[in-house]
Amino acid sequence: MGHLITVATCSLNQWALDFEGNTERIIKSIHLAKEAGARLRVGPELEICGYGCLDHLLEQDLYLHCWEMLQRILLDKSCYDCVLDIGMPVQHRNQRFNCRVLCLDGKILMIRPKMWLANDGNYREMRHFIPWLRPQETEEYHLPRMIQELQGATHVTFGDAVVSTPDTCFGAETCEELFTPRSPHITLQKLDVRLKLITEATRKCGGVYLYSNQKGCDGDRLFYDGSCMILVNGDVVAQGSQFSLLDVEVVTATVDLEEIRAYRSSISRGLQAATSKAKYQRVQVPFELGSGDEDLDISLQPSRPITPKFHSVEEEIALCAGAYLWDYLRRSGTAGYLVPLSGGIDSCATATIVFSMCRMAIEAIEQGNAQVIEDVKRLAKYKGDGVLPKTPQALCNQIFHTIYMGMKKQSSRETRQRAKDLSEAIGSYHINLDIDDVYEAQKNLLVSTMQFEPKFKVEGGTQQENLTLQCLQARIRMVTAYDCSSADINPIGSIDKTDLKRFIHWAEKEFEIPCLHEFLTAVPTAELEPITDTYVQSDEVDMGMTYPMLSIMGRHRRVNRLGPFGMFQRLVHDWSADREAVPGDEAPFLTPAETAQKVKHLLCMLCNDYSPDDNRFDLRPFLYPPFWKSWSFKKIDRELAKIEKRKEKQSA
Repeated sequence: MGHLITVATCSLNQWALDFEGNTERIIKSIHLAKEAGARLRVGPELEICGYGCLDHLLEQDLYLHCWEMLQRILLDKSCYDCVLDIGMPVQHRNQRFNCRVLCLDGKILMIRPKMWLANDGNYREMRHFIPWLRPQETEEYHLPRMIQELQGATHVTFGDAVVSTPDTCFGAETCEELFTPRSPHITLQKLDVRLKLITEATRKCGGVYLYSNQKGCDGDRLFYDGSCMILVNGDVVAQGSQFSLLDVEVVTATVDLEEIRAYRSSISRGLQAATSKAKYQRVQVPFELGSGDEDLDISLQPSRPITPKFHSVEEEIALCAGAYLWDYLRRSGTAGYLVPLSGGIDSCATATIVFSMCRMAIEAIEQGNAQVIEDVKRLAKYKGDGVLPKTPQALCNQIFHTIYMGMKKQSSRETRQRAKDLSEAIGSYHINLDIDDVYEAQKNLLVSTMQFEPKFKVEGGTQQENLTLQCLQARIRMVTAYDCSSADINPIGSIDKTDLKRFIHWAEKEFEIPCLHEFLTAVPTAELEPITDTYVQSDEVDMGMTYPMLSIMGRHRRVNRLGPFGMFQRLVHDWSADREAVPGDEAPFLTPAETAQKVKHLLCMLCNDYSPDDNRFDLRPFLYPPFWKSWSFKKIDRELAKIEKRKEKQSA
């Protein structure tokens, strides 16, 4: 019996309902794990169907197809000789569970249902599953017929149990179970916090922890950030990338079991463990994760601790949003992106993120990523071997169009030039045009219909007339491309203005785009009113507050859950004009009356969020795999063929 074992975990770029594609990626990850010598492979949550299936998880078909795909994996002998921890949904006693299915050599060892469900923020697991509320208890699960034949049995253990091998023992848990009050952890937030929590758990209890996570956009608004990791006794020994364009990423580590036993058997820990009454059912498996041969191999040694890699906020915006845009582009069937550049920070940031996407794609091409190479050839219409873009700008020019839609009186030369400079720097195909003719046509229609001509404020019009004419321009641009409400996706919708400016400042140096500095120093303006010698429209003047103030109040409202009165109570101290200024304090100095006015104005100006989801009770992904290629459609064709064949026999 050996004390050195090699284990593997992975990050997979799965796609909701892409059963066959997901299964191919699972099998590929198993092959990569085995090639590295691993005898235990851990995969992401719900990896067979994809995590973002939403209300498709209520459909019986989905569970059938998951079992069919698991059967395909179990039948594949190239996946033998390795314990597989696979994520999939399972129905048991007419209830739906989010499960881990542990398998070995074509047989299921046990099924472990999730005990704590994620049901806050972006997650709605209680809508689709129920938790297993019986800790350390199990019962028998009746297997589907197709699996019974492989299993040689009709039932398998279902519940909160562990697997025991001749050389070690291990269990499985899923996502939220790490971060509930009854676990050794707190709430999941960013990667550094997540890593600290897992680190403290393994440092406190000892052991090896394999963390697996989905990556990419799987059909919904969420992006999964990968970062598969292996930790031993509180130290990170292997870490995958957080943001990459790899569809399958596997990390492995060699672990010394004796080192873990020594860590766990200290006097204090050993005494407390021995007195514990909690007992798990053990599923006995005659399969060793290590072997004596490995102990004799002097070239094999335990993986050493490494320094984990963290990204800054600016890097996360560039890489996370860039990777999401790439997945959306290649899976949606579109041929590129269109971003109208206004000369302001928002459209500038969006265009820079698309450029970041192109940088990531070029880097993947240089690394020989076959899937990215295939996608780039299809999207950018490159034909022939070796015919590929060499720079991000070259790829941008093929798949990214930008447009400036100006007005002769309202648009300044500066914003028009900034848009042009940015497009040239990133290589986008740029169009510069004016919409005056369309605007005048709609305005004249209003005048002829209402017998009234509205005027801008600078021309003597009222506030209502001023807003009417601004909205007329905004709607023309929205219908043809402008603004977040007119687009397919909004990659900066959840990023506040302060973080966007930090991102642009970072990208100016990191991406070597000097013209980005002009966007940082420019006064934010919608340019919907005529420019005169004495007046230029300003966003912050129109709003009645600065963007930093808006950011602070927005955080209090969304993150701290403060209502109007609670926000006033907090800000009347934070923004007090009588407070002593300290270095780094950039908050405004306001009287209590001024603070009250700002809070009231914010709550009047920001109405409740509106989105198509507000009154939609059938939650589905918006990015689907091609149905005509799907496993479901293939099943329909096969069933139809059987019916037609049966009819032919009957007629004969």
